[in-house]
Amino acid sequence: MKQQPTGPGGRDVFLVSNSVDELGGVTTWSHQMARLFSERGHRVHVVGVVPVAEELRQRLPRDLPYETTTLYDTHPPQARRLEGIKGRLNAPERRRQAARRAGMRAQAEKLSALFRAARPGAVVIVTQVWAMEWVELADTKGLTVIGMSHESYEASHKSSRAARVRRHFREVDRLLVLTAEDADLWIRSGMENVASMPNPLPFMPDSPAPRTGKVVASIGRLSFEKGVDLLLDAWADAVPRHPDWVLRIYGAGTEEPALRAHCASLGLNDSVEWRGRTDDVLGSLREASVFAQASRAEGFPITLLEAMAAGLSVAAFDCAPGVREIVAHGEDGLLARLGNTMELAGHLDALMSDRGLRERLGDAAFREVRRYSSADITDRWEELMAFLER
Repeated sequence: MKQQPTGPGGRDVFLVSNSVDELGGVTTWSHQMARLFSERGHRVHVVGVVPVAEELRQRLPRDLPYETTTLYDTHPPQARRLEGIKGRLNAPERRRQAARRAGMRAQAEKLSALFRAARPGAVVIVTQVWAMEWVELADTKGLTVIGMSHESYEASHKSSRAARVRRHFREVDRLLVLTAEDADLWIRSGMENVASMPNPLPFMPDSPAPRTGKVVASIGRLSFEKGVDLLLDAWADAVPRHPDWVLRIYGAGTEEPALRAHCASLGLNDSVEWRGRTDDVLGSLREASVFAQASRAEGFPITLLEAMAAGLSVAAFDCAPGVREIVAHGEDGLLARLGNTMELAGHLDALMSDRGLRERLGDAAFREVRRYSSADITDRWEELMAFLER
């Protein structure tokens, strides 16, 4: 395993997630921060709990400047909740749960071994609440533990994750969410250890995209929460007035067959291109003139940051505080009410119809998004780690 040099003040930083290489924004964020911390002289170790199937795996560079570890060789067995007398008498399920707990303790001991070998001042950053279930079984004595929620307060409370965040992150040194608005909501709900930390820009080009191609781009996992079906509905309303434009969809995921079928049912096969995963996000964005996002839920969407950094005009659903923090409607992008595909179609129509509007919003996006530069966000992380160590 590689060991990177540690400069003055460098510390050991562990980034612990559900997996090391699962498709999605958390994985992209984890490896971006691992690289940024490494460049600052910190010794970084990215840890995943479980492996993922090949079709859900993100392609990572072969020569990473930091170590990676996956605790399990195969995914641990699922266990159902035991409720009432019937649950307590379910002997097979009780045995499965006992075996799962024993397996968790064994994998947590692997974490403990890594943590015990760390130098003083080490920090454990747990990016997802499921992974925290293993970290809290491990020996973290003397380490700073930071938990994270990469989704909005509202999205968290529409699932079981809000209760799990309260249960598993209540005692960490700091729980970080993505916006000040979400942090305030968590604090008012009784979590006193909450602060905010936005995602950094993955790249910062010297100049905006040429914006000459009649292409609307969408990048993201093909899953329900990313709302590609809603984007297709909006596209069906907008594209008849722009037959020379195409929608390019970059991404992969379990919903792809259903989405392709929906695309065909709308009669859009001639105006929609399915490009699959892209290893060159900036290159793909520079071929487009507009970026569209129709997510049902987001935290602080990295793809939106990337599109604006490329200088594209963006049209998106106002689905989370993170989106509103990134995009100022009418100034550097256009926002539609969540789920309102006709309003999103109107924004797409306006952007495809008016090159001057595309240029004005794209140039503003290119300027304004730089407040999330990787240098500035890494500075904030280092200041936080130093503060929590005192």
